[in-house]
Amino acid sequence: MGYYTSVTGEIRIEPPLTWAEIKDNPALPETAGGRSEYDVHLRIDEETVDTDEGQLTRKTCAALVPAWDDSFKAYHLVEHVQEMIDAFPGHTFTGRLDCEGEEGGDLWRVVVRDGRAVKVTPSIVWPDED
Repeated sequence: MGYYTSVTGEIRIEPPLTWAEIKDNPALPETAGGRSEYDVHLRIDEETVDTDEGQLTRKTCAALVPAWDDSFKAYHLVEHVQEMIDAFPGHTFTGRLDCEGEEGGDLWRVVVRDGRAVKVTPSIVWPDED
C-alpha cells in the first residue's frame, strides 16, 4: 500500500533544455509508458516551426513537474529533483513543488536553494489565547 502525497507546482528551468539534452533522460513522460521510476517528469513543450524543408517540431523542456496528477508515493521526490539539477549543469532551477500527505498537517515543499533540492516544512504557530 504505502503513504500517498499530493504534489503540485513546478520547478522552472532556464534556459530551457534542448531535445539533445533530454532525449535519453529517464524522467521523460514517455519513459516506460509514462510510468517511470521518477517522482518528477520533464515537461515537454512542443513548437511547430516552418522551415524550407517542411514543418519541424521543436521539443524543449522548461520545467520539472510531478510525475502523476493523482497522489503518489513521493518517497524520493527531493532526491529525484536533485538528480535532474545535477544532470543539467549550466541551467538554473527555480520554483517549488507543494506537497500534502494523507495525514492532517503533513505539509512540506521542495524548493531549490543554491543548486540544491531542499525539503522545507512549515512552522505552525497557534495564536496566543486569552
